[in-house]
Amino acid sequence: MKFSTCAIAVALVAFGCAASTAHANVIIAGTRVIFPAKDGEATVRLTNQNTTPALIEAWVDNGDPMSTPDKVQTPFLITPPLFRMEPSRDQNLRILFTHSEQPLPADRETVYWLNVLEVPPKPNSLEPQSSNYMQLAIRSRLKLFYRPAGLAGDPLKAPGELRFKAIAQAGGVALVVHNPTPYYVTISQITVSAGGAEHKADTGMVAPLSDLSLPVVDLKQAPADGSVVSYDCINDFGADVPLKGSVSP
Repeated sequence: MKFSTCAIAVALVAFGCAASTAHANVIIAGTRVIFPAKDGEATVRLTNQNTTPALIEAWVDNGDPMSTPDKVQTPFLITPPLFRMEPSRDQNLRILFTHSEQPLPADRETVYWLNVLEVPPKPNSLEPQSSNYMQLAIRSRLKLFYRPAGLAGDPLKAPGELRFKAIAQAGGVALVVHNPTPYYVTISQITVSAGGAEHKADTGMVAPLSDLSLPVVDLKQAPADGSVVSYDCINDFGADVPLKGSVSP
């Protein structure tokens, strides 16, 4: 698919070199996709807010940001995968689960990524003799969480189940975040109280039933047990949820 490869290359240039001036006109409803295994499909709504049409291509990858539609191997099918979207119109993307060569875990979520590539039309204002111009395509990537049926617990309460431990790491301190739930938890902001100050830590996504180490900025000594950890997590609806925890022994 020559179009896909070329368009993605331009999209990466747009993100890397002109992210402050390139804006998507096709808006995706939501910031993540929850895919219930029991339903076998999920729907994502797109809206073209521009006054011109756009060419849209969509696909799902397993975490490779350099993926192209002709190379990905995931158990999902999108319909329509490639289409023209008229101005001021909506379009639903149907994401269908097909099959997986390797059985997906039934006791926890699996994360994939939904890609939506928007290619604007060629400008009408170009002079007939002109053949050199730059066209920026915008690619949006959203997390897609495949959620098996019958998982224990409540996904909306999973962020509150996180546990924290402080360890020495590379001349500094890191918070080790333990996620005892079967759901992915995305931390968008986190600080730990130490020495009468709030110290920011790196953010990230904690996999189910796993640990994630987050270095703490400008903290050289581990905070005492019981020190307050303030953090925000993104829920299923894309909203930030403020929470508090503490450093465990």
